[in-house]
Amino acid sequence: MTIKTLDEHLETIPNADNRARMVDVLDWVSCKFPELEPRIAWNQPMSTHHGTYIIGFSAASKHMAMAPERATMIRFEQIMRERGTDFGKMFARQPWNKPFDYELLDTFIQHQLAEKQDISPFWRPQS
Repeated sequence: MTIKTLDEHLETIPNADNRARMVDVLDWVSCKFPELEPRIAWNQPMSTHHGTYIIGFSAASKHMAMAPERATMIRFEQIMRERGTDFGKMFARQPWNKPFDYELLDTFIQHQLAEKQDISPFWRPQS
């Protein structure tokens, strides 16, 4: 099934509280960064700026993931370790049963915007 709208994406999250968390986070992003363009791609919500990827979100049974690009994950790996954030190569996991780390999300987005201000392709060029 190809997801084309936020409502379709939210329907894939079975738990009402988790759905509400996803909406809260996406609303926070829209309010804090009104210059970002929300969209659905690869069946998940994401935000772009001037056509380039900034951050995406996904939901799993135990967590919500926020996914900047790999270079940003590498840049903030030590900070995530210090904060006790569970993360993989491409995303930081935010457990549904713990407060959402808006400060880390803000850091990811600010960094992506700064690093990609002069980049026009969707993904950061490979170095």
